[in-house]
Amino acid sequence: MTDGMTADIAQASATTFYCGIDFGTSNSTVSLATADRHFSVPVEGDAEAIPSAIFFNFTTGKPSFGRAAIRDYMSGENGRFMRALKSVIGRPIFHEKTYIGKRHVTLADILGLFLRHLKATTESQIGRDLDSVVLGRPVQFIENAADLDRKAQADLEGAARKVGFRHIEFQFEPIAAALEYETVVTGEQLILIVDIGGGTSDFSIVRVAPDRIARNDRSGDILANRGIRVGGTDFDRALSMQQVMPAFGHGSHYGDKHIEMPNGLYVDLSTWSNINAIYDRKIHADVKLLRRQAESPALLDRLLAVIEGRAGHRLIGDIERAKIDLSATVQTEIALDYIERGFSLPVRRDDFVTAIADLMARIEACIGATVADAGIAPNGIDTVFLTGGSSMALPVQALVRRLFPQAQVVSGDVFGAVGKGLGLDARRKFGR
Repeated sequence: MTDGMTADIAQASATTFYCGIDFGTSNSTVSLATADRHFSVPVEGDAEAIPSAIFFNFTTGKPSFGRAAIRDYMSGENGRFMRALKSVIGRPIFHEKTYIGKRHVTLADILGLFLRHLKATTESQIGRDLDSVVLGRPVQFIENAADLDRKAQADLEGAARKVGFRHIEFQFEPIAAALEYETVVTGEQLILIVDIGGGTSDFSIVRVAPDRIARNDRSGDILANRGIRVGGTDFDRALSMQQVMPAFGHGSHYGDKHIEMPNGLYVDLSTWSNINAIYDRKIHADVKLLRRQAESPALLDRLLAVIEGRAGHRLIGDIERAKIDLSATVQTEIALDYIERGFSLPVRRDDFVTAIADLMARIEACIGATVADAGIAPNGIDTVFLTGGSSMALPVQALVRRLFPQAQVVSGDVFGAVGKGLGLDARRKFGR
C-alpha cells in the first residue's frame, strides 16, 4: 500500500474517496481520488494492474483472479480459465449460459464476479463501502453498430449495479487518459491520445492546460474522438494465425479431395475469448476424425495435444509473450515442449510486422480520420500521448512518429493512466 494512501486511510473519517475503474480486455485497474490527490489502488498484492482473468477451480469450488488465476491454470489445476471477457460485452453470447463445473452461469455473471473482486479489494483497503464509480469505456465497444454499442454500455452498467454500485457514470478511456496527462502539463497543448489496449484502439484530440483542470464542462476541449475494435488480442491472433497455427495444421489438407483444414478451429484457438470452445467433446471428436484423414497427421497430433491438455490459453499466452519480446529483440523463440518434446518455433520481428500489417492500416486510417474530424493539420498536434499496453508495440510507435514527426511523443503509465483519469473524473462528477 502506498504511503500516500496510508495517510488518507489514517484520516478516513474526514476523507471522501471517488472511484474510477478501468476494466480492460487484458488488464484492469482501480483508482481513487480525494479532494487534493489521486492514485492507483494496489489490486493484487502490490501490483496496481491485475490481469482480467478468472480461474474456476473445480476441486476447491472457488475462483481465483488475475495472476493467481494464471498461476492456477498453468499449474494444471482442474478447472476452467477465462480471459478477455470485455470483448463479448454487448453481444448475445454475453447473456448465454455456459457450464462452469456443474454450474450453469452467464458470462455476465462471470464478469460481475471480477468487478465484485475489484470492488471488495479496494473497499478492504479503505475500510468503507463504495457506491459510486466512473467506469471507463472505449469510444466504440462494437464498431459501427450504435445499438450494440449502447447495449454494451448497458451490460457493463448492469454488472456494476449488481455488485453494489448505485451511482454509475461513464467516460471514454482516451478522455480519461487526457485528464491524467493534464495534471503534469505546464502550458496549453493540443494532444492526440493514442490508447491501444487489449481489445480496442481509441483516439482523441483534446486541448489541455493547467487552468482547465477544474472545469466541470470540458466538452469544448474535445475536438474529435474515434475508435475501432483492434487491439493487442488482435495482434496476438494475427501472429498466431500466420506464424504458429501452420505448425498445428492450419493450411494443410485432408481427404481424397485435398480439402483444407477448417479455418474456424485455428481462429478459435488464436482468440482469447473463444479458446474454451475448442475443448468441446464434438470438436475433439471432429479433430480426431480429421487426423485420420490428414495428409500431415503429425500436425494434427499437436492440435489434439492442445485440446486434450486444455493448453490453449497457455499457447496464446506464449504467443503474447513472444509479441512483447519482439519490441526488444529482432527474433525470439516460442518453447512448446509441453505440447511435443523438443518442439519450439522461432518468430522474427519482421514476421510480426507482416502479420499485423492489415490491422496497422486500420489504425492509421482511424488516426487520419480523427485528425480530419478535428479540422486541423497533423503538424497542429503538439503531443502524442501513448497509453494502453499495446501502444508499446514497435509498429505502433513507428507509425505515430511517421505520422507526427514534429510532435512530442510521450508514453504515460500504460496500464494506469486511464484508471487515474477516471478517478479524477469521478471527483469531478460526484464531488459537486
